Amino acid sequence: MDVGLGVLLDAARLPGARLTDLAVRAEQRGLDLVVVGGVQGGLDPLTVAAWVAGATSRILVGVADAGVPPAPDTGDPEQPFPFVVDKSLDGLGLLSGDRLLRGPGAWSVAVDSTIDAVKAAAGAGVPVVVAVRTVHDVDRVVELRVVDHARRPASVRARRMPGIDYEGVPDVLAAGVVEPGDSAYRSVASTYMRGGAPGLVLRATTVEEVAAAITFARRHTDLPLGVRSGGHGFSGRSTNHGGLVVDVGGMDGVEVIDPDRRLVRVGPGASWKRVATALRPYGWAIGSGDAGGVGVGGLATAGGIGFLSRKQGLTIDRVRAVELVLADGSPIRASDDENPDLFWALRGAGANFGVATAFEIEAEPIGDVGWASLALVVDDVAEALEHYGRVASEAPRDTTLFMMIGPPRGGRSVMQLYGVVDNADPDTIISRLTPFARIGPIVQQSVTVSAYADVMDMTDTGPGGHQGVGEPVARSTLFREFTPEVARLAADAVASGGVGILSVRQMGGAIADVPEGATAFSHRDAGFAVAVLGSNARRVDAAWDPVRGLGIGSYLSFETDQSPERLGDAFPPPVLDRLRELKRRYDPGFLFRDNFPIDPRPADARLEETAR
Repeated sequence: MDVGLGVLLDAARLPGARLTDLAVRAEQRGLDLVVVGGVQGGLDPLTVAAWVAGATSRILVGVADAGVPPAPDTGDPEQPFPFVVDKSLDGLGLLSGDRLLRGPGAWSVAVDSTIDAVKAAAGAGVPVVVAVRTVHDVDRVVELRVVDHARRPASVRARRMPGIDYEGVPDVLAAGVVEPGDSAYRSVASTYMRGGAPGLVLRATTVEEVAAAITFARRHTDLPLGVRSGGHGFSGRSTNHGGLVVDVGGMDGVEVIDPDRRLVRVGPGASWKRVATALRPYGWAIGSGDAGGVGVGGLATAGGIGFLSRKQGLTIDRVRAVELVLADGSPIRASDDENPDLFWALRGAGANFGVATAFEIEAEPIGDVGWASLALVVDDVAEALEHYGRVASEAPRDTTLFMMIGPPRGGRSVMQLYGVVDNADPDTIISRLTPFARIGPIVQQSVTVSAYADVMDMTDTGPGGHQGVGEPVARSTLFREFTPEVARLAADAVASGGVGILSVRQMGGAIADVPEGATAFSHRDAGFAVAVLGSNARRVDAAWDPVRGLGIGSYLSFETDQSPERLGDAFPPPVLDRLRELKRRYDPGFLFRDNFPIDPRPADARLEETAR
């Protein structure tokens, strides 16, 4: 459909929950537009449109003008004044990330859901919407989409990039592709921190579609290939410039499949906020990272250092099975009993072996927790870092406070502490936090007893999509402890001007209970994962290299340096050798090579490539 295709929701006839469900489904299936209309005896369409915009992140949202009079009618106090409506629409447009369309004339309504009606409505040259009442109706609209890539609008074709067979996109993917000239492109091009300009985004919502996307990618092996679930990763490898992106964000289901074992089936596109919300009624939680907007797929194959890790272990330690599509397009399941060697590799180096389509993860019981956010002023950064490291190392497993600090201003720095005490008793929470509070004078504090799902909600990145710019620079190092030397050199790096933020995440506890070598994730004896962020790689490295030299490893989720040396930091030689052997078996053509790639070629071939 050259002009775009969407759905029309009648706020006067549909219950509120169904309206948002239909809008989310339309976005997941790759439609372009949701229009909200209807006022007689039903919900206000403007309010519904705001609710729809909050529940979605990419799809355009339209508000029909039906029921808004051209001038105030003093005889009917329920009719809105036009200037009030205009102001509300302006606000909605701003808050939705410029996703608002307003009729009339911005779309055309098909008289029914037949292909002939849609084609007739398309003659107006604006997006076509079809009235829907059920999820099945939405799926039928998707089936109506007729994508003829050669006949897409000139404005879209003009922005196509070289080397991509746009006309050869498989039919099963055609409804969900996003090209640089499409209206949805801005919301899927970049990641949380990295600006991107991929040549084509292939949105997949089923295993069949993922397989088709990988098959298409194998015909473009000279182009970068990114895989996107949530797009939050610091490394930004889920986007690129001029290449392909397989977007599994629509595969976001969360389903309890075995209540007795607390076993949950989770799609790679689900956010950890969504997972926490779904498990809240059961009194369960799955430890993840420290931001609710992070996608499951990347974190559950890399590690997962979060607020509950010291008590539950890494996220990968709770994974019981992974379903994925390999480089040859074949689906496979990996667990302790099925393809156990692949299962080992997926827990720590998963980006190298395929595209995950589902995870089975064992949740843990949880009650309310203490959520804390503290800001302290420190005069001596080295002393404060050493103090934090000592307190964090001595903290019980139920207490995890991460730390961030920036360059000093006026000789002083602000240290931010945030995290969870896995206990609902206020006195216990305060006693756990008190040693941290003694690091320096507190200038801001917030401590609440909350459900874990609320913590994930508070740390969400919002519905507007990621709009990163440029190339982020992040460096990651693992340490067993914060020795005085580590603290001094880290403080020097912060004061150097080359580093914008230094962040520290507590490890230890249950993370170290898992034997070294049980998963590809290594260095389980580390007590801290430290990362620095900056804007200039040369200056960041000059500041951080002395500190890196004291470390024992690296956590690649917080690293942007793609050089082979970083793989050596993350994986000891025996682990890396085993990963190379598995790479030769499962991805001999080196299709997945854009996210800390493990080169399957012999050492002499790798050296020759490096020398070029």
